Order: sequence, then structure tokens, then C-alpha cells
Amino acid sequence: MIHEAGLQELSYLKVVVKESLRLYPPAPLLVRQGFQESVLIAGYQIPKKSKIMINVTAISQDPRNWTEPERFYPDRSSNKTFDHKGPNFDYIPFGGERRICPGISFGSIVVDFLLASLLYHFDWKLPNGIKPQDLDMCEKFGSVVTRQNHLHLIPIAFTNPKMGCVIICFLRRRTRTRVHIYAS
Repeated sequence: MIHEAGLQELSYLKVVVKESLRLYPPAPLLVRQGFQESVLIAGYQIPKKSKIMINVTAISQDPRNWTEPERFYPDRSSNKTFDHKGPNFDYIPFGGERRICPGISFGSIVVDFLLASLLYHFDWKLPNGIKPQDLDMCEKFGSVVTRQNHLHLIPIAFTNPKMGCVIICFLRRRTRTRVHIYAS
């Protein structure tokens, strides 16, 4: 059984989640109200009270900040701490400074706990002998980036086989990506 105290020991799980959020931030664009006065930033004149759009995806995949930015490489985060309130904004899946998502701590614990529980209680395989390298990873763009095709997984439960058939449909709330899970 997974307990909250045990989550601290799952350091690799945490870096996998961080890397996933870096590659696919929940809110790829942030909109902010501009300054009260016109300002000059990096040679650009920003008129007062302009709406400012921040492309979080571009920042999190900028080669000036990340080596091989489009590659999923969880170990890049293993020795790095992320300061969401400081001046370095290379990792901002939840925004930053005063406008940071207020649910960042709660959301992080829930995602870690849910993922740890699913991995603890089930082994996972792809249906019909599909190999991981053959998965269609094409993206569909909108206000958030989602998979073009739904991901289907088959869990193999570690529990009592007399449980019967379990059908779980997990809907990721923000991205509306459905993952259908069939177990028997």
C-alpha cells in the first residue's frame, strides 16, 4: 500500500513527473496584464497595460536552457531544484512568482500518489502486442496539447484474481485525454 510518507522515497517517480510537466505543461500559454507604465525589456518597447502572452512550452523546450530539450530524459531533473519564485524561469508549468498556481503543492502530491498507486498495484502492457516504440505520439494542438489518439493500456493486477472484471476510465481533467484501462 502506498502512504503519503512513502512518497518522499520515490525520487525517480518525482523526476519523471517533473520531466513530463516540462515537456507537456498543463497550461502551455499564460496571459498576464502588463505594467502600469510603458517599459523597455530586452530592446522591446512594451506599452502600458498590454496583455502579455508567455509561451511556457517554448520556454520549457528552449535549447539555451535545456540540453536536447525535446527528449524525455528524467535524470536531467534529479540533481536540480526548481525555484518557482525566483528570477530563473526555465521551468514554469504552474506559472511563477505571485501568479503561481495555488494548487501546485496539492496537485503535485495527488499526481505522485495516483501514479505511485497505479504502478504499485498493476503491471502494465499495451494491447495487441504493440511495442512502446510503435506508439503513435502525434499531438493535437489547442488551448492545451493532447495526444491525437487515445492511449489504451492493459493492467495486470497484483491483487486477488477473484476480484472480477474492473473497467476504469481515467479522464485527465485539464487535457481531456482519455486513458482506457481494462483489467480482468
